[in-house]
Amino acid sequence: MNDPFTKRLRRTDYSRSGFMGAGSLLALMLAAATSPIAAGSDFMAWKEDPMTAERPHTPTEPRGLNVLGTPLKPCSTAPLTGYARDGFCSVVGQDAGVHGVCAVMDERFLQFTRAQGNDLITPRPEWRFPGLKPGDRWCVCAGRWQEALDAGVAPKVVLAATSEKVLDSLFLDDLLKHAVDAPAGLNQR
Repeated sequence: MNDPFTKRLRRTDYSRSGFMGAGSLLALMLAAATSPIAAGSDFMAWKEDPMTAERPHTPTEPRGLNVLGTPLKPCSTAPLTGYARDGFCSVVGQDAGVHGVCAVMDERFLQFTRAQGNDLITPRPEWRFPGLKPGDRWCVCAGRWQEALDAGVAPKVVLAATSEKVLDSLFLDDLLKHAVDAPAGLNQR
């Protein structure tokens, strides 16, 4: 093949030198291709728990699209939210929880999620987490938002700051019904 990736692979094919087997080389290549460093993401400094690691803070840098198909807006910088703690509800490969819903905290949701084992109220300084109060905006997991919806305690959402990637598991109509910023003309059944 003549593509640049194959040429680069042939130049660094350690399996022929006996350095490592072809299976190990493939595993190494897959790890490198999905690594935050290879992707040039903000996570390249992460070597520990993402809640405690130091990382760049650039709250004005675009982070993909929102559920309305426009550039994702920041959710909150006070408190600083987002899986990457950059203010955005971006969903990245390392975010297994899909922290893409920009939710406006209320007492019912905070108590609900605490009862589910995720205490968002109590400050945790060791994680640089201030604790949340009603009115704060926070990036929550799509699954937890759905659980809250099913229980009748879903918080309001900010559509402009909610990642389009949550639409893999949430219905836009449900988000619209709970939106604080639903655009005029969108059907809010």
